[in-house]
Amino acid sequence: MPSAPWEGPLPAALKERFGDGIEGAVVLGGQKLLTVGLSSSAEVLASLKDDHGFDYLVDVTAVHWPKRERPFDIVWILYSFAANDRIRVKTTAADGEAVPSATGLYNSADWLEREAFDMFGVRFEGHPDLRRILMPDEWDGYPLRKEYGILQQDGAWVRENLKIESAQ
Repeated sequence: MPSAPWEGPLPAALKERFGDGIEGAVVLGGQKLLTVGLSSSAEVLASLKDDHGFDYLVDVTAVHWPKRERPFDIVWILYSFAANDRIRVKTTAADGEAVPSATGLYNSADWLEREAFDMFGVRFEGHPDLRRILMPDEWDGYPLRKEYGILQQDGAWVRENLKIESAQ
């Protein structure tokens, strides 16, 4: 996918304010992507909302890269209604490392972070109710991690609750 440096007033202002907390700013496949350090992510998200008008959190998701030292990409997609502009903010996290919750900034972060927790096991520090949202409470594992095979099921849960030997 073609990429180019993202230059302009917004990335310049963020780089000036957050310095090394801004790891990169590119336009990737026509989409603006800001890469930030995990320790700066909450402040960058707050600045984008409060200072730059990105008033809507569209999505929070994760991507699992199991062979990397920090195997999770956490991606926030933000939108500014006033500017009709969308950006993606990405950071990385180690397995078990807490990611700051955006629930204090955006109400929409609540269920989005719960989904990332449920599917990937990403823990959002400060989330008011971090628990499964799609899978049953007693489900074992995180279905969207790469090591969770496509045919894998929680066999005990399937036998106990569905009264069948396999869901496959």
